[in-house]
Amino acid sequence: MTVTAARPSARELEPHHAEIIAATLPLVGAHIDAITAEFYRRMFEAHPELLRNLFNRGNQAQGAQQRALAASIATYATHLIDPALPHPDELLSRIGHKHASLGVTADQYPIVHTHLFAAIVAVLGEETVTAEVAAAWDRVYWLMADTLIELEHDLYAQAGVGDGDVYRRARVIARVDDPSGAVLLTVQPTVQPGDGRPVTFAAGQYVSVGVTLPDGARQLRQYSLVSPPESGELTFVVKPVAAAGGCPAGEVSGWIGTHLRVGDLVDVTVPFGDLPVPATAGGPLVLISAGIGITPMVGLLEHLVAGGSEREVRVLHADRDEVTHPLRERQRELVSRLPGASLDLWYEEGATGEPGVHGGLVDLEQIELPTDAEVYLCGGNGFVQAVRDQLRGRGVPAGRMHCELFSPNDWLV
Repeated sequence: MTVTAARPSARELEPHHAEIIAATLPLVGAHIDAITAEFYRRMFEAHPELLRNLFNRGNQAQGAQQRALAASIATYATHLIDPALPHPDELLSRIGHKHASLGVTADQYPIVHTHLFAAIVAVLGEETVTAEVAAAWDRVYWLMADTLIELEHDLYAQAGVGDGDVYRRARVIARVDDPSGAVLLTVQPTVQPGDGRPVTFAAGQYVSVGVTLPDGARQLRQYSLVSPPESGELTFVVKPVAAAGGCPAGEVSGWIGTHLRVGDLVDVTVPFGDLPVPATAGGPLVLISAGIGITPMVGLLEHLVAGGSEREVRVLHADRDEVTHPLRERQRELVSRLPGASLDLWYEEGATGEPGVHGGLVDLEQIELPTDAEVYLCGGNGFVQAVRDQLRGRGVPAGRMHCELFSPNDWLV
């Protein structure tokens, strides 16, 4: 069956489309894993360059990207048929910023559309995906796609670049090997965006880094910036990922850790990311992280220190032990320079005996949390979900929780 890719202008479903989506959403949901697997198989067979040069091969191997696409579309469709539900604007904003950081452009959306709908028909059958059903889901797709296309176009304009023109060759001007095994890299773009003005960014944002691997594939990964925006420098942190639990080793992180040195050139994008920047004055803040999730929190701390903030800041971090704790000394230094800040640490392999260092997993019952705090949270999926549950149990509303995830699961937040 051929589905015409006509793009609607109104951002809502017509009643007859909403009825069809409501009736078929459970069926699509029940087969979503098969649909997304078939979709990616078809798309990468037709466009192998997308897997080599755009999509994260590690996430594809683990199925993370497939689940993220499925959940995102299902979440958006659910809102369309029940507008009383919270609008997924946060989800769309996160996806839009990540797409912009990868240089995604409007002409790539029809490619996704073609292979996604072919996969739906292949899995559910033409007797199920009638013309009416296809038209309703086509409407959902283009409502979401057009929203993202418009958002990404605006992000490119705000960055002062043309649509998709985000990559710049950058030279590594400093490398610091952290005791935790993480690598701090400072780069200087050799070609500036727009009219030659310096690259600017906000605390908590990230860049995509592109490297060419031994097999010729150009793989992209996103890394949070830890330099203060006022410095004019782009410093990001890479933690090489070893193979574990059936998951492959990090291709890009391992290559960077082994090969990238001062003087080398690498592809780096202009910064993106929609984590709200806390004002240097105001009520209490709580920054919670685990592992390499510390990086956007260090970026926020740098911003607060540079602004001379006197806000109350509770900094909480979890790690396996003090050796694996990335940027440990820098985090302590920044906290010490904020008059209203405190630091609590949790190490799975036991407390060190120092004040504020706890054993085991993060337990918010062990500390006092300001009732009116804005909370920032970053770590692995399981960590983020567990801490969000604790925060909800402490009465922190969702609107005061700001999350950053390093895997393609933005729908979780």
